[in-house]
Parts: sequence; structure tokens; C-alpha cells
Amino acid sequence: MTADRGDLLTIGEVATRSGHAPSAIRFYEAEGLVHSMRTPGGHRMFPRYVLRRLAFISSAQRVGLSLQEIADALAMLPPDRAPTKAAWSRLSTSWQRRLDDQIVELERLRDALTTCIGCGCLSLRTCGLFNPGDEAAHAGAGPRYLLGDDPPDVPDQDV
Repeated sequence: MTADRGDLLTIGEVATRSGHAPSAIRFYEAEGLVHSMRTPGGHRMFPRYVLRRLAFISSAQRVGLSLQEIADALAMLPPDRAPTKAAWSRLSTSWQRRLDDQIVELERLRDALTTCIGCGCLSLRTCGLFNPGDEAAHAGAGPRYLLGDDPPDVPDQDV
């Protein structure tokens, strides 16, 4: 990686500009998501395009992508310069289906939670979190009823 000092930023400058803590930037560097150069004194210096990669990481995390998904996506982009518009377009298109599925799931979850009136619940027959005796364990991990599995009938008694 070659760059003129005017094109390089210290880790503090990158942290300030990107909103990431220096420790997060070092972590992303250790994971190979961003790259820096070292000064003769051993200080990290980052090219400006790292700001775009960090913005991408933040955005991808906000929509729920895993660090591995983010790493896989960044591996498709040039490591030593800002990607082209076409490269970003290809990348975003590759996630379209996953994000559409996530939106549907979030809307379904939102709509299911509107019937919930909180714990101490008066609506145990429709509560997606109610799971007496861990009956949902046979269906798999996670909040099975919130994920769409049908809960068993709940008798008319206090639980």
C-alpha cells in the first residue's frame, strides 16, 4: 500500500471521522476488514478510503449482517482503494434477497408483538414467548413461537 501522508489518517483521525472506537478499528484490522500502513515508529496510518469501508461495516451491522458476511463481502472488493460504483452495486444486489427476507421477518415480529401486553401476561393463549415446561424445545432453538411455530393450546388457568 503506497500513499502520500496527505492521504493517510492516524487511527485517532479515523476514529473521529468514522465514529468507531480505536479498539474496534484495530479489531477490524486484525480481522482483515481494513488495512493500515505503519510509520517507522510503528504507528498505524490509514488511507482515506478506509472511512468508506468502516461506513460499510457500520451499515451492514445495523441491518443485522454477521461479521463473517461483512468479511465475505469486503473480500469481493479491492483491498487497496475505494471500490467503484459498479462494485458497490454488485455487492448490494447480492444482499437484496437476504435483506428482503429480514424485512419480512421483522414486520412479522413487529405485528406479533403488538398483541403482547407484557409479562404477567393476560394473553397467554397468544403470547409468543410463553413456553411452559419448555415444550417448544422439540421444534429447535430460539423463540419458536415468535419464529412462526404454533404454540400448544393453553388451558384457562393461571400459569
